[in-house]
Amino acid sequence: MEQEHIVQAKNLHKVYETGELKVHALRGVDIEIERGEMISIMGPSGCGKTTLLNCLSGIDDPTQGEVIIEGTSLADLSDNEKTEYRAKRIGFVFQAYNLFPVLTAAENVEMPLLLGGVRLREARKRALKALKHVGLEDSETKLPSELSGGEQQRVAIARALVNDPAIVFGDELTGNLDTETSDQVMDLIHEMNRRNKQTFVIVTHDPKVGDMAHRVLKFRDGTVEKEYRPIG
Repeated sequence: MEQEHIVQAKNLHKVYETGELKVHALRGVDIEIERGEMISIMGPSGCGKTTLLNCLSGIDDPTQGEVIIEGTSLADLSDNEKTEYRAKRIGFVFQAYNLFPVLTAAENVEMPLLLGGVRLREARKRALKALKHVGLEDSETKLPSELSGGEQQRVAIARALVNDPAIVFGDELTGNLDTETSDQVMDLIHEMNRRNKQTFVIVTHDPKVGDMAHRVLKFRDGTVEKEYRPIG
């Protein structure tokens, strides 16, 4: 049976213009990602990895080309519709955690639910369940400053997963972590992918992180230079 494409990128170009300077960040990128796949995007700094992530998720619009997610072209959605779609169907995990320092772990995780109109009691119930999934059920009342870097990233992962998104985008999500903690975080993501069949697209410089994916896309100068499936 043919697998279902959850994300398709067709001939993506992205050009940034500053005065007379033009930077061609994406150069005709074509990508197909299957539902439930874990994809890593690797390559040197400045090669367009984060730009690709932003275009795939609808944060930024390509200069040319098309992104289709779950059968819908992002170009057909208004800005408000894209924002609503991201809130309901997409999760994000970043290198900098992006937690609110004055909110507890549970409050940080429930925030996207509350913004989406979920009632407080239901949002808290789902937030606590998400924290349990990432092994932080005893840290719900702690502030980010009371958590280690790895624990903060686990809170960020719980927040990304609390809406049960179809796809999760991660941008250097282990970049601020030591090797042991990075391994633990990636083991967690691998388990979430296996258990929930959620799609993960992860930008990383770390070959060890990249090789945990089902497929690696090597990026260079705004295009996919090659792709391969890690052994093991």
